Amino acid sequence: MSVVQSHNPVIMSFTDNAADKVHSLISEEGNDNLKLRVFVTGGGCSGFQYGFSFDEEVNEDDTVVENKGASLLIDPLSYQYLVGSKVDYVEGLEGSRFIVNNPLATTTCGCGSSFSI
Repeated sequence: MSVVQSHNPVIMSFTDNAADKVHSLISEEGNDNLKLRVFVTGGGCSGFQYGFSFDEEVNEDDTVVENKGASLLIDPLSYQYLVGSKVDYVEGLEGSRFIVNNPLATTTCGCGSSFSI
């Protein structure tokens, strides 16, 4: 008799710091319909690069990750490169920014905004 194992994979996570910053930026803009979109494009020193923008619309095929009432949007093309990733917001010597901790990335550049798989 075989045993079937199942688990719930972590699609993506959106940290409390990132959610708090999204709320802060939305408040500054005065537009409660804004959501943070993360995407992957070609380029950068490692082959792909991460991008962030604010978007009012959720596309039919977007994946939506929520935390503390803030929404993170991922399009299907980017999703395949981001599955299992954690989106965070950090403040440090290099400035303040959203970052992606991506377990699929085999190499990253020094600033962390580009990667390869």
